[in-house]
Amino acid sequence: MIDSDRSAYRPIGDYALIGDCRSAALVSGIGSIDWLCWPRFDSPSLFAALLDCRRGGRFRIAPADPFTTRRRYVGETAVLETTFQTEHGVARLTDLMPVASEAEKAGTLGPDHELLRRIECLAGKVDIEVLFDPRPDYGRVIPRLHDQKAFGLVCEYRGEVVALQSEIPLEAGLEPGARGRVRLQAGDARMLSVTYNRWLPVVLSPMGRAAEHRIARSIAWWEGWMGEGCRYEGPHADAVRRSVITLKLLTYAPSGALVAAPTASLPEAIGGVRNWDYRYCWLRDASLTLRAFDDLGFAIESEAFLSWVLHATRLTWPELQVLYDVYGESRIPESNLDHLEGYSRSVPVRIGNAAVDQLQLDTYGEVIDAAWRHVERGGRLDRTTARTLAGLGDTVVLRWHEPDEGIWEPRSGRQHHTHSKAMCWIALDRLVNLCERHHVPAEAARFAREREAIREAIETHGYSERLGSYVSIFDAETVDASLLLLSLMGYADPQSPRMRGTLARVRERLGVNGLLYRYLDEDDGLVGSEGAFGICSFWSVEARALQGDVAAARGEFEHVLSFANDVGLFAEELDPRTGAAIGNFPQAFTHVGLINAAVTLAGWQGGEPTRAPVEVSAGGRRGHV
Repeated sequence: MIDSDRSAYRPIGDYALIGDCRSAALVSGIGSIDWLCWPRFDSPSLFAALLDCRRGGRFRIAPADPFTTRRRYVGETAVLETTFQTEHGVARLTDLMPVASEAEKAGTLGPDHELLRRIECLAGKVDIEVLFDPRPDYGRVIPRLHDQKAFGLVCEYRGEVVALQSEIPLEAGLEPGARGRVRLQAGDARMLSVTYNRWLPVVLSPMGRAAEHRIARSIAWWEGWMGEGCRYEGPHADAVRRSVITLKLLTYAPSGALVAAPTASLPEAIGGVRNWDYRYCWLRDASLTLRAFDDLGFAIESEAFLSWVLHATRLTWPELQVLYDVYGESRIPESNLDHLEGYSRSVPVRIGNAAVDQLQLDTYGEVIDAAWRHVERGGRLDRTTARTLAGLGDTVVLRWHEPDEGIWEPRSGRQHHTHSKAMCWIALDRLVNLCERHHVPAEAARFAREREAIREAIETHGYSERLGSYVSIFDAETVDASLLLLSLMGYADPQSPRMRGTLARVRERLGVNGLLYRYLDEDDGLVGSEGAFGICSFWSVEARALQGDVAAARGEFEHVLSFANDVGLFAEELDPRTGAAIGNFPQAFTHVGLINAAVTLAGWQGGEPTRAPVEVSAGGRRGHV
């Protein structure tokens, strides 16, 4: 029986990610799959030991004797290899969710989803133990495993069917789950395949050589995708290229949506209450994510994500919601799973996200800027999209004066956030540009007048002469990391005195051990604290580079990169004292920030940009956008 004290939980940074662009699993450094939701990222979990080591369920394959491990992804793929070293031998565990091109899948019959694991002995002899303990619906179901002989172990619940085929004999006893043990000699290998089907009859994947083929095909698919798409060859290419693979893993292929993270309720402070469900799609990520995909050469992923954004927003048009699910569903109620003890006893365990009911005016800027970037890259807008953007602009004109919750989603009420106002300025500035170039049929002059009113408000109420900095809340004297986006998004010249002062003040007040908190002095309505925010540290890198302090930016970038885990993944946050990963993992936004900072650094030579800043429309300011 596993004890439920905090020491029973693996560090968040101990996990690696595998997936098939529809769902994803977290595999620990000791060979245990402790998180998997099927059939979608936001579906109820099948394995959730990550959130309760006793009740959540897991699928573990590891040596019976003490061992050490090292691991890696196979080349530029999402196929994971974990190598176990014991006193008597060496074994390697390969984990993946098989993927293939549509042409390869055509004419074949297979399960809806598959998790494939291969354990092989490389040297000596190794005794291998297996625990297969599915607990559907966030551990609320303890299923009965039916031994179907040649067809493996099968469990059915609410019409959904999970089947395990194993070349290692497993037995179900009095305890939940099934267990098995086998001794492998050098050259021996065994396959285990878990499949999911929404309804009976069950479709299984063939084992043996066919399973080996699925591994080889998946490796080839990932390497082909990277080889055909990724054009980045600048500094720290390994980190950048691993980051874009991670973004692809967090993309829901049928719709093009990108989830913020594959996990729910991993705490921002161990034992704390800041535990949120991030398995959804935030509009605030749109512009920066499109930029990351585009700059690396992934135009298809960029256009698919933009199409999802525009589709999802039509469901609430002309208002925007903060987040949607992967199909654009706008109803995502938040609730607590009180039967789970939480990661390292961090409660509550939340699913759904109440931020869906907040007002975040910055989202209008992110969505319209994303469409503008698409046009800047040579894309076109159809009539429906153009009308949609014009309607969003009308909403900005009507609502920018209002207070909102802002980008960080505090639960303390609405205020006038400088970043939100600046993103409203971005929204109208981009619309003026699109109108003047006849991409959007609307009155450019009306948007231009309101745009200048927003700038006057920001420069009057969102800047403190005493601090020499923009401030997070109108007429206050606090700063937050979102102020760095004023230059990164093109509202302000990054080399202007006001932005130089802002960067200096943000780093002075929010910096710790070479990292940045997102805010410190503001009441967000929650008890406790949180860690340094991953993407904010990369924003600092980019802002310093745009100000011409390239050498310092490069040093800061390399320092932040040192906090990645052993396979190059970043969480939402970092504990600034220990460097440990905290919050949901891996976090798409952090990897987006890494890519954008790297591309900006790669674009500077000798302290000067290799390409000129983009000119925004008349009346706007020059900015690197």
